[in-house]
Amino acid sequence: MSHRHTDLLEEAITACRTREHFSPFPDRPGKDDASLAAIDEARAAYEGMLGGSFPLDQPSAGELPGDEVSPYTGEALDIRYPAPDIDAMFDASRRARAIWSRVEPERRVDLCLEMVHRLHDRWYELAHANQHTTGQSFSMSCIGSGTNALDRGIEAVAYAAEAMRRVPTTGHWEKDFGRTTVSLHKRYRILPRGTAVVITCASFPTWNAYPALFANLATGNPVVIKPHPTSVLTMAMATQVAQQVLREEGLPTELVQLAVDTTDAPIAKDLIAHPDCRIVDFTGSPAFGGWIEANAHPAIAFTETAGVNTVVLAGTEDLQATAAAIATSLGLFTAQMCTSVQNIYLPGDGVDTPDGKVSAEDAIASIVAAVDDIAANPRRAAGVMGAVQSPHTVGLINNLEAEVTGRGRVARPAGTYEHPEFPEARTCTPSIVAVDPSARELFGEERFGPISFAITCADADDALDQAIRDVRASGAIASHVYATDRDYLDRAADAYLDAGASLTMNVTGPMPLNFAAAYSDYHVTGLSPAGNACLTDEAFIAGRFRVAQVREPSA
Repeated sequence: MSHRHTDLLEEAITACRTREHFSPFPDRPGKDDASLAAIDEARAAYEGMLGGSFPLDQPSAGELPGDEVSPYTGEALDIRYPAPDIDAMFDASRRARAIWSRVEPERRVDLCLEMVHRLHDRWYELAHANQHTTGQSFSMSCIGSGTNALDRGIEAVAYAAEAMRRVPTTGHWEKDFGRTTVSLHKRYRILPRGTAVVITCASFPTWNAYPALFANLATGNPVVIKPHPTSVLTMAMATQVAQQVLREEGLPTELVQLAVDTTDAPIAKDLIAHPDCRIVDFTGSPAFGGWIEANAHPAIAFTETAGVNTVVLAGTEDLQATAAAIATSLGLFTAQMCTSVQNIYLPGDGVDTPDGKVSAEDAIASIVAAVDDIAANPRRAAGVMGAVQSPHTVGLINNLEAEVTGRGRVARPAGTYEHPEFPEARTCTPSIVAVDPSARELFGEERFGPISFAITCADADDALDQAIRDVRASGAIASHVYATDRDYLDRAADAYLDAGASLTMNVTGPMPLNFAAAYSDYHVTGLSPAGNACLTDEAFIAGRFRVAQVREPSA
C-alpha cells in the first residue's frame, strides 16, 4: 500500500524535534467569496442534522436522544444517536483489535493522517457543530477546535510513529556458551494494550480528543469515545469520519465507536469498569479525574483536569498592554478553557513601571477597563467571548459574587453583551473580585467560567509565594509572570518549574495567553494536580503498546 501522507508525517516529526511553528492547514476561516459560500453550505449541512438520527456503523441498543441545547439559540439540537450496548461494543472492539493489530504500524499511522485530512475537509461543518454545542465563537471553533486540535492530533501520531520505529521487526543474536555458539533469529511485534475509552469535556472536546484518538489508533488500540452528554455532535462527526476511512480500507468500523449517555444516566464509570477497558483518556473535572486515576486499574489513565492558573503582576514595561493581555485571557471563550487565567496576584507596595510604582488598585482598574473595552463592542465580544456552554456556569458566578460580601469587593460584576447574530445567546462578561490572601477559601480552587480574583499581597515576593501555593495545591496548566527585574523573573521560573508548572513571562500582543502551540508547547506537565499526562510527549505514547517476541534457532 502506498502511504499518502509520508511527507506530512516527516514534517511533523521534524517540527516536534525543532519545536518550530508548523501546520499543514490554514488556521482562520477565509473571507473570500468561495470561503463564505463554503461556510454557508456547511451551515446548511449542520442544520440538516438537527432533529434527525445520526448514523454510525456500530452495535447499538436503538436510539438515544441527546441532551444538547445550543447556547446561541437556546433550542435543542434534538439529534438521536446510537444508544450504547456496552458489552456488544467491547466485544466488537476486541474482534476489530485482532485485525488492526496485524496492520503494519506505518499503514496505521498513514490511515490516522488520512482521517485528519478528512476531518479538515469538514472544517466549517465541524465548526458550526462545535459552536452550537460548546458556545465557542465560529472563529474559535475553526482555529482552536479545528486547526489547532488537528495539529495536536498529528503531533500525537508523529510521537507514536517515532516510538514504534524504534522497535525492530527482526534481529539476529549470537552468543558463545562454552564451546557452543548459540545463534537465534528473533521476530518482534508491537501489540496494542487494548480498547481505549476516550472521555471528552463539554466546552473543548476536540482539542484533547484528537490526540487521544490518534495516539491510540496509531499504536493499534480500538477506541470508544464517550462525549459529554451536552456536547456530542463534534465527536459523533469525528467517529463518522474515522469509520468512513476504515470502511474504505476494508477494516472494521468498530475500531472507533461512540458511546453516548445522558446527564441523568451517565455511563463513564461502567465503561471504565468493563474488563476489556485497558486505556482511559480523560479531560474534565478534577474530582472525576481523581476518581479515574484511583480506580481505572488495570487500565492505564491519561488525565487532564484543571488547575488554578495564575498571573503575578510584579512589574511591566507597558501596563496597558499587560492589562489588555490579561483581559483577553479573562474573556477568551468566557474563561471556559483549561488555560484561562483565574488568580491575579499584585504587590501591595505597587507594580513597577517605567513611570514608577502603580498602586495595586490602579493596576486592577486598568485590567477592569481592558475587559470593559472588549465587552462594550458586541461584535468584538462575540468573537472573543462566545457564549456560555452551560446555564449552571452563570449560576455559579452569581452565587460566588454574593459570597464576596465582607471578604472583598466585586471590582467588575459579571454582565451580558448583546450578540449581534444570535439575540438569544447565553452571554456572560467576566467578573473580577478584589480580595487579599486571607480569602483563600474563595480563590484557592478552580472556579470554572468567567470569574477571576485580583489578590493584593504584601509585596512581589509574597505574590509569587501565594501563586506557587496555588500550583502545589491545585495544579496549573497556564502560569504567567510580569516583572521588570531579571533576577525576580529567574526566581519565578525556578519556583514554577520546581512546582511542576510551565511558565510564560512578559508576553503581550496579539497572541492570546491561552494559546498553546502544537509541536512546540508541552501542554500540562503531568507533575501537578492538574493532570498526570502531557500533550504531547513520549510518556503520552508509552504504555499504549507493548512488544512481544518470537525466537528460534537461525537457519
